[in-house]
Amino acid sequence: MNPAFSVVVFTTAAGAGQGLAVALAIALLAAVPMAPSFVRASLLVAIVLLVIGLASSFLHLGRPLRAWRAAAMWRTSWLSREVIVLPAFIALVAIWWLTARESASTLARLALPFAAIVAALLLWYCTAMIYACLRFIEEWAHPLTVVNFVLLGVSSGTILASALAALAGETSALALAAPLALVVTLAAWASRSAAWRRNAALRHRSTLQSATGIASARLAQTSMGMSAGSFNTREFFHRASAAALLRIKGIAIVLGFALPSLLVAGVAVGALPDFACVAAMVVQAPGLIADRWLFFAQAKHPQNLYYQVVS
Repeated sequence: MNPAFSVVVFTTAAGAGQGLAVALAIALLAAVPMAPSFVRASLLVAIVLLVIGLASSFLHLGRPLRAWRAAAMWRTSWLSREVIVLPAFIALVAIWWLTARESASTLARLALPFAAIVAALLLWYCTAMIYACLRFIEEWAHPLTVVNFVLLGVSSGTILASALAALAGETSALALAAPLALVVTLAAWASRSAAWRRNAALRHRSTLQSATGIASARLAQTSMGMSAGSFNTREFFHRASAAALLRIKGIAIVLGFALPSLLVAGVAVGALPDFACVAAMVVQAPGLIADRWLFFAQAKHPQNLYYQVVS
């Protein structure tokens, strides 16, 4: 596939915003002492990330003014459900931000964080199922797709929470966020590695014979069947070489998982200063963007069997 960069930014930024809200909710439900000003500032960061994600999702639409129609098929479309749940989640976090004060009632202090966790999980599920429900794209049609969306979002959110806590001097919040970020990032790395191994071993049901309708046992395509490019060749071929894909995967592993894990582990055990969490956040961002681009690019649409030779 040839992923639109706006989709990469949308899923990465929104996932980090969801993860940050979940990290704050867990800390509040665990009765971790935090200044209300820190909670409000962190929630504002989450809202900004979610809005950036929502805004970027409009950039790959042919007619953005008709985006509201995407919600019409909510009974059958996971995309429509995501279109409904995302603004609802932003509104929920905004209400939480407005009420995050010392004078807030016990119900508000507990109910809103719990609701945010549930809504974030629902949003991750809707987003992941847009891809996991496509049975003809076998790289996506697997439960690991849902697992990866959740774990990558929580990983980026908890590392972001650790960085914000380090900058604000919230030692209690950092004492929870740094170990949690380490555990979730390692889990995300393991699940992503499992997905890569699974996809590398895939034997696709569709073949060149089934794509072209030619039953010959020995069949080779030497031309894409047209003299110029088309929508199919633009949208379903990323044109990156195998060596480039391998480099991008290396960036995803090192920056997205390995280095952030080492940095937050150092903070968790006291071997590194708290500011290392900020470094972990900085290096993880491009790593997660590389990983998300790879998630889309490595998906093989069956139509590529017919257009597999692109000159």
